[in-house]
Amino acid sequence: MPPGLARLLPFLQWWPRVNRVTLRADLIAGATGAILVLPQGVAFATIAGMPPEYGLYAAIIPTIIAALFGSSWHLMGGPTTATSIVIFSTMSTVANPGTNEYVQLVLVMSLLAGIFKLMMGLLRMGILVNFVSQTVVVGFTAGAGLLIAASQIRHYFGVSMPLGLGFADTLEFLATHVRDIDWYVASVATITLLSGIAMRRRWPRFPYMIGAMVVGALYAYLLRFIPGFTVSHHIATVPALPGPIPAFAPPRFSLEALRKTTSAAVVVGIVGLAEAISIARAIAARSEQRINANQEFIGQGLANIAGSLFSAYAASGSLNRTGMNYEAGAKTPLSSIFSALFLVLVLFAVAPLARYLPIPAMAGVLLLVAWGLVDVKRIRKICRISRAEAAVLVVTLLATLLVELGFAIYLGVMLSLMLYLGRTSQPRVVHIRPDQLEHARALTSIPRLPDISELRMIRIQGSIFFGATEHVREALQDLDPHDPACRYVLIDAVRVNFIDAAGAKMLAEEAIRRRRLGGALYLYRVNDEVLGVLTRSGRIEEIGRENVVPMNAPQMIARASRAAEAL
Repeated sequence: MPPGLARLLPFLQWWPRVNRVTLRADLIAGATGAILVLPQGVAFATIAGMPPEYGLYAAIIPTIIAALFGSSWHLMGGPTTATSIVIFSTMSTVANPGTNEYVQLVLVMSLLAGIFKLMMGLLRMGILVNFVSQTVVVGFTAGAGLLIAASQIRHYFGVSMPLGLGFADTLEFLATHVRDIDWYVASVATITLLSGIAMRRRWPRFPYMIGAMVVGALYAYLLRFIPGFTVSHHIATVPALPGPIPAFAPPRFSLEALRKTTSAAVVVGIVGLAEAISIARAIAARSEQRINANQEFIGQGLANIAGSLFSAYAASGSLNRTGMNYEAGAKTPLSSIFSALFLVLVLFAVAPLARYLPIPAMAGVLLLVAWGLVDVKRIRKICRISRAEAAVLVVTLLATLLVELGFAIYLGVMLSLMLYLGRTSQPRVVHIRPDQLEHARALTSIPRLPDISELRMIRIQGSIFFGATEHVREALQDLDPHDPACRYVLIDAVRVNFIDAAGAKMLAEEAIRRRRLGGALYLYRVNDEVLGVLTRSGRIEEIGRENVVPMNAPQMIARASRAAEAL
């Protein structure tokens, strides 16, 4: 198949794998995915501040397009918690959630987010997602989970709250209005929550969200038969869902809409891409499939563009549905397409029943979803491994809770890059000595071994680039005060994988300084890439070509030792 055609129509690469066996497996996985997304779509739309049906729309057209034009065989697209909470956080400041204005602006933003993702893929910028570290994702996701929980407090406890309260303000409002709690409403939410926890633990493969909602709805219905209680009118229900098939309705563009949605589209695009790629790669590691990040960007972009034309808000890769898709035995992306088609069929029967679903029951399910986003095990592991990574996690989490989700992502990425640059700009410099007992005088960092008279040897563990030159220069010059007679220095460069022009210049200046002191600088075990930079820059002549050894040559140590002992 011509490479150009494969990039244009990527589904032609996996289509030959389709046969009777794969079709059966994909049909089963698709049916399971349709059942799973039914409660999730309604829940995630509520999180995003959208009417419930829009979450289901996001699981139809975007799922099909992402499957056809993505690179993963198992990634299942649709509405997600992270994307939904980012949409609510960024868009609720420009319009009231649930209103027609809000819906139209979210659809405009979804189209812009799709264009942003598509451009990222066409420009082959898939590598940029690697800069969103897992620590940032864990902190952001945990913060998003807590925000989801806070957003459902009004529905969980039946307390009337002002719109737009932040995390801390919501908790403070609840603490000062405990007397306003409607305990009948809270009991419906609690029964739903406990039912979901019990079902998930007892039957992990069972669609526990649906089961929990059914239990909550039955409990709310039975309350009206309790003698002396008339609380049914206090328990609000979800509005009836319209027809299951979204109509073609392009977003309404205007300069004002673009002004209000452009920055949010970039944030939603970044979060959606990071989410989709991380999930696709995690599943690909188990299925032994190779993921093309740029093609996945294109697939996600086209999915959001096409979805926005059919009333679907921004979608991404779903962790729960993708994991379920793989575990259910899906063989090709047809499972995602079948999932979308099955969802349309299911909605014909289920949509009229939505009006019997209590909103407190939805709040109980969303609290279950929120707690699942707080990965306690990974948070503990990160805190044990590195204090710096733990600081990035905490800062990202707090920024998510107290500031704004888009800012939290940017801040987390900036902190991660600062830590990375801090580590790479200070490569470890280890003092080494030849071990006389080892063959060919192998170099070791064991401190009890003696040095070689006036020769000092160090090993640089990292790249020597413009940001690290001063650190390495100071390490070389620090050898002088400890032993003024030490004029010969050997650098074991076996772990120096990269050097730039600034690093080559620094080594040449150090070699010249050593010669001025009557000594020399030797570079030992230099790899081909580093040797090429030294040669092309002309610095190898300043260092001394005879003092640079490009391979494991024990004679370098002996040569340096004889030069030092000759003084």
